[in-house]
Amino acid sequence: MIATDSIFSITSENDFQKVALAVFKFQFENNPVYRSFCDLLYKHPSDVKTIADIPFLPIQFFKSHRVLSSKADLQDTFTSSGTTGSTTSKHLVTDLGLYETSFRQGFKHFYGNINDYVILALLPNYLEREGSSLIYMVNDMITASNHKESGFYLDNLSELKERLIALDSEGKKTVLIGVSFSLLDLVELHQFQLKNTIVMETGGMKGRRKELIREELHHILKRGFGVDNIHSEYGMTELLSQAYSKGNGVFECPNWMRILTRDPEDALSLQPLNKTGGLNVIDLANLNSCAFIATQDLGRVNEDHSFEIIGRFDNSDIRGCNLMVL
Repeated sequence: MIATDSIFSITSENDFQKVALAVFKFQFENNPVYRSFCDLLYKHPSDVKTIADIPFLPIQFFKSHRVLSSKADLQDTFTSSGTTGSTTSKHLVTDLGLYETSFRQGFKHFYGNINDYVILALLPNYLEREGSSLIYMVNDMITASNHKESGFYLDNLSELKERLIALDSEGKKTVLIGVSFSLLDLVELHQFQLKNTIVMETGGMKGRRKELIREELHHILKRGFGVDNIHSEYGMTELLSQAYSKGNGVFECPNWMRILTRDPEDALSLQPLNKTGGLNVIDLANLNSCAFIATQDLGRVNEDHSFEIIGRFDNSDIRGCNLMVL
C-alpha cells in the first residue's frame, strides 16, 4: 500500500517520479480495469522505468467501467453532469480524506489560508444535481473559511451583487467562484469595480449560452468586475486534484499532479513540451481509482510545466486508441 503522506509531501522531480512509479505498480496490481488496459498494451511494471512509459487510461472508462484500485467500501460517488440520456462519468471514492487533503493543500499552496477569505459560490447547475465533486469541495471551503458571509448563491443575483459590493468596500478578501454563464449573468446585472476580490471561473457554458473562447470570456468578465485578471480552476469528476490559473489561462499544478501531452493522432505517443496535443493527467491523489488519465482536452505544456487549454476533441472518442472494448 502507498502511504498517502508520500503523495502530499512531494517537493522535487525525483520525489514525483518515485511516487508515480510506485502508484503505477500498485494500480497495475490492484485495479482490474487498468491492469487489463496495460495488458493489451503489453505494458508490465518491469517495462516501466519512467513516467513516460506509463499507460494513460482513456477518460471514457469512467463512464463504462468501475475504475477502482481498492476493495474498501465506497464513501461517495462523484458524477459528471450530462445531457438527458447521455452516459455520465462515475468516480468511485473509497477515501474522501484523500480528496479533502488534496483540495485543501492545493488551495493553500496557491492562495494561502482559506480562513483569510470569504467564499462566495455561484454554481447553480452544480447545486441542482447530486454527486458534484466541485460542490463537495466548495462546501468544505465555505465551512473552513469561517466567515458568516460565505455561502452558495443560486438565482439570487441581486443579493449576491449587494454582498460582493459590501465585502469589497469593507476590504475583506473574497473569492467569488462561479460557472461562466452565471458570472456573465451577474455582470450583465451590474458593473463592479472590485479591489479585494478574486473572481474565479470554473468553465461551464454548454447549453446555457453561446460558447466563447477564453480570451473573449475573460475580457468581458474583467471589464464587468473591474479586475485585472480572471482566475480559473481546472478540475473534473475523474480527478481528485485541481490546477489553478491566476490569469491569462496559464494553469499550474500542485506538486502531486502533472500534465503531459500526447500526439492527437497517436494516443500512445507523448509529445515534447510546447507542442499542442491531447492532455494526459497524472493525479497521484487518485490513488484508489486511476492516477493516469488521457483526457479529451487539447492543450500545451510550457517549459516550467504550467499548461494552457486550447480546446477539446470534437468527437467523443479519443482518436488513435481502439482499446475501448475491454
